[in-house]
Amino acid sequence: MEWVSNNLVESLLILGIVLLVIEILVLGFSTFVIFFVGVAAIITSALLYAGIVPDSVLSAFFSTAVITVIAAALLWKPLKNLQSNVDTSKAKGDLVGHRFVLTDDVSPKLTPQYRYSGVDWSLISKEPLEAGTEVEVAEAQVGKFFIKAVSTKT
Repeated sequence: MEWVSNNLVESLLILGIVLLVIEILVLGFSTFVIFFVGVAAIITSALLYAGIVPDSVLSAFFSTAVITVIAAALLWKPLKNLQSNVDTSKAKGDLVGHRFVLTDDVSPKLTPQYRYSGVDWSLISKEPLEAGTEVEVAEAQVGKFFIKAVSTKT
């Protein structure tokens, strides 16, 4: 503890950086409290270094607390809005767009298996498709290929 109080500027800087790394890399920026405390610790470290805040553990603690509250008041809404802008569209995987020729008939009630990449996939279609039709995977879920006929342009 004596080392921390003798090297208060460096200790707060290291603490702030560690808190920011934990918040961003470990927690994925999901909570803001650790972020605010980390930023406040770094700013307090700079204020101690500049001589604006007295070089004592009590004043450093008080300064960090006040800056945390100010940072939270100023940044809470913008960060919350940033977090709420989430893309809800489905990610397009490597399987979507895969084309092949049917060996069996497929219909809403008839779902044969298709072996691809070492996995047996159930073929699901909203419309009846005959064997020999070229199809494309429109969506892939666990063990299921949702397929549609490829439109041929002549």
